[in-house]
Amino acid sequence: MDSTRHILTSFEAALDNLRKDVLMMSSLTTRSLENSRKGLFERDEDFCNSVIADDEEIDILEIQVDNEGIEFMMRFHPFASDLRNVIAAMKTSVNLERAADQCVGIARRVKKLLLHEQIAQTLRIEPIFQMSASLLHDSIKAYANNDIELARTIKNRDKQLDTLNREFADTLTDLMPENAGHIRAFIELIFIARCLERIGDQAKNIAEDTIFAVTVKDVRHTLKS
Repeated sequence: MDSTRHILTSFEAALDNLRKDVLMMSSLTTRSLENSRKGLFERDEDFCNSVIADDEEIDILEIQVDNEGIEFMMRFHPFASDLRNVIAAMKTSVNLERAADQCVGIARRVKKLLLHEQIAQTLRIEPIFQMSASLLHDSIKAYANNDIELARTIKNRDKQLDTLNREFADTLTDLMPENAGHIRAFIELIFIARCLERIGDQAKNIAEDTIFAVTVKDVRHTLKS
Protein backbone atom coordinates (compact mmCIF):
# COMPACT_ATOMS: atom_id res chain seq x y z
CA MET A 1 0.00 0.00 0.00
CA ASP A 2 1.17 3.54 -0.79
CA SER A 3 1.98 4.98 2.64
CA THR A 4 1.65 8.56 1.35
CA ARG A 5 -1.87 7.89 0.13
CA HIS A 6 -2.74 6.25 3.47
CA ILE A 7 -1.57 9.31 5.40
CA LEU A 8 -3.47 11.62 3.05
CA THR A 9 -6.66 9.59 3.47
CA SER A 10 -6.31 9.65 7.25
CA PHE A 11 -5.72 13.41 7.09
CA GLU A 12 -8.84 13.99 5.01
CA ALA A 13 -10.92 11.63 7.17
CA ALA A 14 -9.85 13.36 10.38
CA LEU A 15 -10.67 16.80 8.98
CA ASP A 16 -14.01 15.53 7.67
CA ASN A 17 -14.90 14.01 11.05
CA LEU A 18 -14.07 17.28 12.76
CA ARG A 19 -16.43 19.21 10.50
CA LYS A 20 -19.14 16.58 10.86
CA ASP A 21 -19.05 16.91 14.64
CA VAL A 22 -19.35 20.69 14.35
CA LEU A 23 -22.32 20.32 12.02
CA MET A 24 -23.92 17.84 14.43
CA MET A 25 -23.56 20.48 17.15
CA SER A 26 -25.15 23.03 14.85
CA SER A 27 -28.10 20.73 14.17
CA LEU A 28 -28.70 20.18 17.88
CA THR A 29 -28.33 23.88 18.68
CA THR A 30 -30.76 24.85 15.92
CA ARG A 31 -33.22 22.28 17.24
CA SER A 32 -32.85 23.67 20.76
CA LEU A 33 -33.66 27.17 19.57
CA GLU A 34 -36.75 25.93 17.74
CA ASN A 35 -37.87 23.86 20.75
CA SER A 36 -37.50 26.87 23.03
CA ARG A 37 -39.69 28.84 20.61
CA LYS A 38 -42.30 26.08 20.57
CA GLY A 39 -42.23 25.90 24.35
CA LEU A 40 -43.11 29.59 24.52
CA PHE A 41 -45.73 29.88 21.80
CA GLU A 42 -47.32 26.46 22.26
CA ARG A 43 -47.07 26.82 26.04
CA ASP A 44 -45.65 23.31 26.31
CA GLU A 45 -43.08 22.61 29.01
CA ASP A 46 -41.97 19.38 27.32
CA PHE A 47 -40.22 21.37 24.59
CA CYS A 48 -38.34 23.30 27.26
CA ASN A 49 -37.28 20.09 28.97
CA SER A 50 -35.95 18.78 25.65
CA VAL A 51 -33.77 21.87 25.28
CA ILE A 52 -32.29 21.37 28.74
CA ALA A 53 -31.74 17.65 28.14
CA ASP A 54 -30.02 18.17 24.77
CA ASP A 55 -27.54 20.64 26.25
CA GLU A 56 -25.44 17.84 27.75
CA GLU A 57 -24.92 16.22 24.35
CA ILE A 58 -23.89 19.58 22.88
CA ASP A 59 -21.40 20.10 25.71
CA ILE A 60 -19.92 16.65 25.08
CA LEU A 61 -19.59 17.38 21.37
CA GLU A 62 -17.80 20.65 22.09
CA ILE A 63 -15.22 18.81 24.19
CA GLN A 64 -14.90 16.18 21.45
CA VAL A 65 -14.31 18.81 18.77
CA ASP A 66 -11.72 20.51 20.95
CA ASN A 67 -9.88 17.25 21.55
CA GLU A 68 -10.08 16.27 17.87
CA GLY A 69 -8.73 19.64 16.79
CA ILE A 70 -5.76 19.45 19.15
CA GLU A 71 -5.02 15.86 18.12
CA PHE A 72 -5.26 16.82 14.45
CA MET A 73 -2.75 19.64 14.85
CA MET A 74 -0.34 17.49 16.84
CA ARG A 75 -0.56 14.56 14.44
CA PHE A 76 -0.57 16.27 11.04
CA HIS A 77 1.03 19.68 11.72
CA PRO A 78 -1.28 21.34 9.17
CA PHE A 79 -0.29 24.53 7.38
CA ALA A 80 -2.16 27.47 5.86
CA SER A 81 -5.79 26.79 4.94
CA ASP A 82 -5.97 23.42 6.71
CA LEU A 83 -4.80 24.97 9.97
CA ARG A 84 -7.31 27.80 9.60
CA ASN A 85 -10.08 25.28 8.96
CA VAL A 86 -9.23 23.39 12.13
CA ILE A 87 -9.15 26.58 14.18
CA ALA A 88 -12.44 27.74 12.63
CA ALA A 89 -14.06 24.41 13.52
CA MET A 90 -12.88 24.65 17.13
CA LYS A 91 -14.00 28.27 17.49
CA THR A 92 -17.35 27.52 15.82
CA SER A 93 -17.99 24.71 18.29
CA VAL A 94 -17.39 27.13 21.17
CA ASN A 95 -19.87 29.61 19.72
CA LEU A 96 -22.43 26.88 19.13
CA GLU A 97 -22.07 25.69 22.73
CA ARG A 98 -22.62 29.25 23.95
CA ALA A 99 -25.66 29.64 21.69
CA ALA A 100 -27.01 26.38 23.10
CA ASP A 101 -26.52 27.75 26.62
CA GLN A 102 -28.65 30.74 25.63
CA CYS A 103 -31.32 28.32 24.41
CA VAL A 104 -31.26 26.67 27.83
CA GLY A 105 -31.62 30.10 29.39
CA ILE A 106 -34.65 30.76 27.19
CA ALA A 107 -36.18 27.38 28.08
CA ARG A 108 -35.83 28.03 31.80
CA ARG A 109 -37.35 31.51 31.44
CA VAL A 110 -40.22 30.05 29.42
CA LYS A 111 -40.92 27.49 32.15
CA LYS A 112 -41.25 30.36 34.62
CA LEU A 113 -43.41 32.28 32.17
CA LEU A 114 -45.78 29.34 31.81
CA LEU A 115 -46.66 29.72 35.48
CA HIS A 116 -48.40 32.97 34.55
CA GLU A 117 -51.41 33.56 32.35
CA GLN A 118 -50.75 34.11 28.68
CA ILE A 119 -50.30 37.76 27.72
CA ALA A 120 -50.72 39.43 24.34
CA GLN A 121 -47.26 41.00 24.48
CA THR A 122 -45.68 37.56 24.02
CA LEU A 123 -46.45 37.80 20.30
CA ARG A 124 -44.14 40.83 20.04
CA ILE A 125 -41.09 38.63 20.56
CA GLU A 126 -41.81 36.42 17.52
CA PRO A 127 -39.82 38.62 15.06
CA ILE A 128 -36.82 38.45 17.41
CA PHE A 129 -37.03 34.65 17.45
CA GLN A 130 -37.26 34.60 13.65
CA MET A 131 -34.28 36.88 13.12
CA SER A 132 -32.14 35.06 15.68
CA ALA A 133 -32.95 31.70 14.06
CA SER A 134 -32.20 33.11 10.61
CA LEU A 135 -28.82 34.44 11.71
CA LEU A 136 -27.86 31.14 13.33
CA HIS A 137 -29.00 29.14 10.29
CA ASP A 138 -27.15 31.32 7.79
CA SER A 139 -23.94 31.51 9.80
CA ILE A 140 -23.88 27.71 9.96
CA LYS A 141 -24.63 27.49 6.25
CA ALA A 142 -21.80 29.92 5.53
CA TYR A 143 -19.44 27.82 7.64
CA ALA A 144 -20.50 24.52 6.04
CA ASN A 145 -20.16 25.87 2.48
CA ASN A 146 -17.25 28.31 3.01
CA ASP A 147 -19.66 30.95 1.72
CA ILE A 148 -18.02 34.25 2.58
CA GLU A 149 -20.65 36.31 0.73
CA LEU A 150 -23.35 34.92 3.01
CA ALA A 151 -21.04 35.30 6.01
CA ARG A 152 -20.55 38.98 5.21
CA THR A 153 -24.31 39.61 5.53
CA ILE A 154 -24.43 38.49 9.15
CA LYS A 155 -22.91 41.51 10.90
CA ASN A 156 -25.42 44.08 9.63
CA ARG A 157 -28.30 41.69 10.29
CA ASP A 158 -27.03 41.21 13.83
CA LYS A 159 -27.20 44.98 14.28
CA GLN A 160 -30.85 44.83 13.23
CA LEU A 161 -31.43 42.13 15.84
CA ASP A 162 -29.80 44.38 18.46
CA THR A 163 -32.22 47.14 17.50
CA LEU A 164 -35.24 44.83 17.74
CA ASN A 165 -34.12 43.72 21.18
CA ARG A 166 -33.73 47.29 22.45
CA GLU A 167 -37.08 48.35 21.06
CA PHE A 168 -38.78 45.30 22.58
CA ALA A 169 -37.25 45.95 26.02
CA ASP A 170 -38.19 49.64 25.86
CA THR A 171 -41.77 48.83 24.87
CA LEU A 172 -42.31 46.38 27.73
CA THR A 173 -40.62 48.69 30.22
CA ASP A 174 -42.99 51.50 29.20
CA LEU A 175 -45.97 49.16 29.66
CA MET A 176 -45.01 48.10 33.19
CA PRO A 177 -46.54 51.02 35.14
CA GLU A 178 -50.00 50.38 33.73
CA ASN A 179 -49.72 46.57 33.84
CA ALA A 180 -48.47 45.90 37.35
CA GLY A 181 -49.89 42.38 37.34
CA HIS A 182 -47.77 41.41 34.35
CA ILE A 183 -44.43 42.85 35.44
CA ARG A 184 -42.89 39.44 36.21
CA ALA A 185 -43.97 38.10 32.81
CA PHE A 186 -42.60 41.21 31.09
CA ILE A 187 -39.25 40.74 32.81
CA GLU A 188 -39.04 37.11 31.68
CA LEU A 189 -39.79 38.16 28.09
CA ILE A 190 -37.12 40.86 28.23
CA PHE A 191 -34.55 38.29 29.38
CA ILE A 192 -35.65 35.86 26.64
CA ALA A 193 -35.13 38.59 24.04
CA ARG A 194 -31.68 39.27 25.47
CA CYS A 195 -30.78 35.58 25.11
CA LEU A 196 -31.92 35.72 21.47
CA GLU A 197 -29.78 38.80 20.90
CA ARG A 198 -26.77 36.95 22.29
CA ILE A 199 -27.42 34.04 19.92
CA GLY A 200 -27.12 36.61 17.15
CA ASP A 201 -23.73 37.57 18.57
CA GLN A 202 -22.60 33.94 18.40
CA ALA A 203 -23.81 33.72 14.81
CA LYS A 204 -21.78 36.83 13.98
CA ASN A 205 -18.69 35.24 15.54
CA ILE A 206 -19.16 32.10 13.45
CA ALA A 207 -19.48 34.19 10.30
CA GLU A 208 -16.33 36.18 11.11
CA ASP A 209 -14.35 33.00 11.78
CA THR A 210 -15.57 31.58 8.46
CA ILE A 211 -14.37 34.68 6.62
CA PHE A 212 -10.97 34.35 8.30
CA ALA A 213 -10.68 30.65 7.44
CA VAL A 214 -11.38 31.32 3.76
CA THR A 215 -9.73 34.70 3.16
CA VAL A 216 -7.15 35.04 5.98
CA LYS A 217 -8.77 38.38 6.83
CA ASP A 218 -9.62 39.12 10.46
CA VAL A 219 -12.81 41.18 10.17
CA ARG A 220 -13.90 41.11 13.79
CA HIS A 221 -13.31 44.85 14.28
CA THR A 222 -12.97 46.06 10.70
CA LEU A 223 -15.98 44.78 8.71
CA LYS A 224 -17.88 47.85 7.57
CA SER A 225 -21.63 48.23 7.75
